[in-house]
Amino acid sequence: MPRRFVDLSIFLENDVVSDPPAFAPKIQYFTHENTFEQIQPFFPGLQRHQLPDGEGWAVETVQLSTHNGTHLDAPYHFHSTMNGKLGASERAIAIHEVPLEWCFQPGVKLDFRHLPDGYVVTAQDIEAELARIGHVLQPLEIVVVNTRAGSRYGQPDYVSSGCGVGYDATMYLLERGVRLTGTDGWSWDAPFVHTARKWADSGDASLIWEGHKAGRDIGYCHLEKLHNLEALPPDGFIISCFPHKIRGASAGWTRAVAIFDEALVPPAPRAQP
Repeated sequence: MPRRFVDLSIFLENDVVSDPPAFAPKIQYFTHENTFEQIQPFFPGLQRHQLPDGEGWAVETVQLSTHNGTHLDAPYHFHSTMNGKLGASERAIAIHEVPLEWCFQPGVKLDFRHLPDGYVVTAQDIEAELARIGHVLQPLEIVVVNTRAGSRYGQPDYVSSGCGVGYDATMYLLERGVRLTGTDGWSWDAPFVHTARKWADSGDASLIWEGHKAGRDIGYCHLEKLHNLEALPPDGFIISCFPHKIRGASAGWTRAVAIFDEALVPPAPRAQP
């Protein structure tokens, strides 16, 4: 049966809002017209006109955080330890240690686009959405959440848009064997601007990064800044998201892709408010 591939990744690019300004990627492009000076030292005496059409190569230099673009967070990003609720706490694994089998599994999409910006998804919300789509979670399935942030990518409010997934909701997934999750928002947790208001009112620091910190109890990974989740059905597809192998790093860039049969037609989208 024919397969269809859906790109779930955003571009790495300049001048598009994908991160707070201080964390934005920076890409410098060198074209065929301006790289002769890079080539000439390898070939003493070479003249520009001797190259075919006088052209050099194209190459780029990139200044990145491991958390720019669509990327996979390792448990080490969340905390120094993991698996506290599975026995004794262990050293949190870095991105080069993430099991490859976590990164190529059946996918499940939860549609939370109707939830307001800053909302913190609960375990009850997860249960209700799984019931709506008629899916029973299986160990190692990759669960991605489609939030309003996906429609705001590149806009000034992207970083502050969408809901986040709270501690109890994250643990609901992890306790059922899920080890890799994802979001089309800037963060798995609710945008900081909303959490900051709650923290200012309550003084409860456990609200800060609560979904991420679930990794202290059960180690897991999540994808951030996914794209095009609207194109996916609720289930019946595979997600491939192998991370770049950066020794000791807290995250790695990935070209996340969904793979599913052409015969699987996505249902009508959830009505938006």
